[in-house]
Order: sequence, then structure tokens, then C-alpha cells
Amino acid sequence: MAGRIRLSFQLRMLFMMLGTCWLLAAAFTTFQYHREKEYKAGILDTRLQMHNARIIDDLRKGETVENIVARISAPAGDLRVTLIAADGHVLYDSRNPQLLSDHNSRPEVVAARKNGEGHAIVRLSENGGTYFYSARLGDNGLVVRSAAPYTHNLTEFLKVDRGIIWIMATLTVFVSIVALLVTRKISVSIRRLSLFAEKAEKGQKIYSGYAFPHDELGDIAANIVKLYIQRDEQHRETIRLEHDKSRLKKQLTNNINHELKTPVASILVSLDLLDDHPDLPEERKREILGRVRANALRLSALLKDVSTITRMEDAPGMIEKKRLCISDLVGEIVDEASLRTDMRIAVDMPQLYIKGDRMLLESIFRNLIDNAIAYSGGTEIRITADAEGNFRFSDNGTGVPDEHLTHIFERFYRIDGGRTRSAGGTGLGLSIVRNAVAVHGGTIRAFNAGGLVFEFNLGTEKDG
Repeated sequence: MAGRIRLSFQLRMLFMMLGTCWLLAAAFTTFQYHREKEYKAGILDTRLQMHNARIIDDLRKGETVENIVARISAPAGDLRVTLIAADGHVLYDSRNPQLLSDHNSRPEVVAARKNGEGHAIVRLSENGGTYFYSARLGDNGLVVRSAAPYTHNLTEFLKVDRGIIWIMATLTVFVSIVALLVTRKISVSIRRLSLFAEKAEKGQKIYSGYAFPHDELGDIAANIVKLYIQRDEQHRETIRLEHDKSRLKKQLTNNINHELKTPVASILVSLDLLDDHPDLPEERKREILGRVRANALRLSALLKDVSTITRMEDAPGMIEKKRLCISDLVGEIVDEASLRTDMRIAVDMPQLYIKGDRMLLESIFRNLIDNAIAYSGGTEIRITADAEGNFRFSDNGTGVPDEHLTHIFERFYRIDGGRTRSAGGTGLGLSIVRNAVAVHGGTIRAFNAGGLVFEFNLGTEKDG
């Protein structure tokens, strides 16, 4: 319904608890009230029944009812005694001698004839008084009834102790306060969880500063927020990584296009020159064809490097690793490299076995050696390793300016673009090294120490 007032969770729960508490308190108080009232009425009835039994016994002994009544003292005011015949007619009444009406319909008389005794708590008599009646069945259907008038003393005696009411009222107030505190504490978790849900629905940033009460509900709410924050952070990190990956791919594509232009243009120019001048001297033709071959090799190396990087980034799980001897692999690469450089390459490592991809492991050491040969300006390369698979690759060259050290593993990063191209590099060698080390669970760092030094870890397997 439009305009309907919607109570908060705390108020609804509070009213529910208070309603239940007050209802139970009222029911218990009412029950206790009637129970105490009946208990006191039972005490008075017992006393009056004792008089009735004594009267019956004295009548059996032949005493007159007047003498009997005269010596009886009522427990609560003057005692009224009535004798009722089997047919209901009053044979004697100490308060109203003229009373002759049928009394068999009186509730206390009906109960006495049925159960042997009975009582009525409050009833207005025909003579105008208010009495408490107790009746007992005697001989030959005779019913002896004693009645105590409702004097001040009797009223006070039958009055229920109101202390129970005050006790229940106090207890109810106390429970109400406790219910208020409990619902308030619970509502804190509900309100804060509701606020969290609103922010989450709107896609707002959720921080871990939500404080919940230290109870079961608070712990559950805190865990929900914690799990959401973790999931949200993972989601944001995934988006960031996808964005970075997309950006890097775009950057790689742009860089590749840029890198391809120079050799392709050189090849086209050389071919056009040969086509336009078929009568060129043989020496000039060989020079042009050499330039075409060099640029073609550069294109081939670039495509190979791009394929290697793409393979590592797009499908690292598809790379199959096998157990191989890294010492033998490095030895083969060093022997091959020694044939094309005057630099001395020294290797000092134990017999090591690594579970890895042979092509990627080759790319690590080939690119590091080619990089040192092309750019270090040194005379010696040293490759060392320990039994734990910690490698150190160093040269005695000029090193790299400190401002470039943090960037040398970036794709197509060039300290000197013209120098790099003239040396035949693709600009992807050290990026391939870093990614290949990462694929094998290691990290790599570079620093200057009498030349450029690379330190990295590949892990090892025990021989045999």
C-alpha cells in the first residue's frame, strides 16, 4: 500500500520480543493471581469445613443447633450457619430464621451433594449480605453450610498479594531493556550490512573498515564483507591485468609495425634498385643482395622473438617442461657462440638438471650472450651457478647507465636506437629472457659491477 509506514528491522524485532515478553508476563501474573486467590479461598474453606464437620458431629450427639452455633467462633467475623434438608428447604439459618426458600440450586450445596463438600467464594445473600460459603453433606441428605461475611478482615485475608505483580512488572521492564540492547546490537550488523549491500550494488569501492559487533551475526557479516572485498580486488586485478595485457599487445603490435618498416623498406629499395638497374656491376649487386639478406635475417629474428614472447604470455600452461641437463645446454650454446666472437666465455657450474622447456632455456643464455657480444664492449663473459640453480651472468664491459637499468627488460627499449639497429638486435632479447625465467618460476635482476651483471634462479632437480 502506498504511503505505508515500514518499520526498521530493529523496531520490528523489538516489538515482537516485547509483545511476547509482555504477553507471557501477563499470562503468568493472571495465572498466579488466580492460583493464590484459590489457595487462600481453600484455606478459608478448610477452616469453615472444620466447623461444618464439628456441627455434624454435635448434631449426631443430640445437641441443638442453637447451642452449637453459640459456642462456635468464626475464623473471620461472625459465622452464619444454615441447615438444608434433602429436599432443599432451609431447616435453620442463624442470620435469617424465616429463610424457607429452596437452596438445592446453590452452587456450594450442589457441590456438597455431589462431592461431599463444596464452596462459593463470593455471592450476595438474600438478606443483603455478601458471604463466603462452605457446605458439607451430613446424614440423611442434610447439608450443613457455614458462611463467613465479607468483612474488612476477611477481604484483606482473601486479597491477593500484589507483590507478584510488581515483581513481574519490574522483570518485564528489565527484559524490555535487555531486548532493546540486544536488538540494537543486532541491528548494527544489519544496518552496516545493508549499507555495504547498497554500495556493492552501485559498484562503489568497498573498503575493509566495516566494524561489526563481536557476535555470531557480526562475524558472519564481517566474513561476507571480507569475501566480497577479496573477490572485488581479484576482479579489479583481473580487469587491470587484462587491460595491461591488451595495452601491451597493442604496444607490441605498434612496435612490431615500426620495427618492420625499416628492413622492409630497405629490402624494397634494394629490389627496386636491382630491377631498375640491371647493368650494375657485380660487386654493387652483391652489396645490394647482402643488404637484402641482412634485413631478411633481421625480419626472421624479429618474427621468431615475437613468436616466443606470444607463446610465453598467451599459453604458459601449454609449455611442456622436461628434465634436462642445463650444464650441457649452456656448454653447447657457449661453444657455438665462441665461433662468432673474440670475447672469452668462461663457464663455472656443477652438473645441474632442470625441469624446463629447452627452447626457452636456450633463449635465456643465447640472448644474454648476444647482448654482451653486441653492446658490452668487453673482452670476457663469465657464467657461474651453484647447486641450487642460482645463476650469475656477467661481462667486463662498460655496463649500462643507472637510469636505464630499470627499463632494459622492456620490449623494444633501446639505450641507443641507432646503435642497436646497427648491431642487428630486435629489442626483444632481454624481455624474452625475463619472461623465460618467470616461466621457470624464477626472477632476474640486473646491476653494474665492473660491467653488466644478471642474477637469476631456475631451480634444479637432483641427479638420478
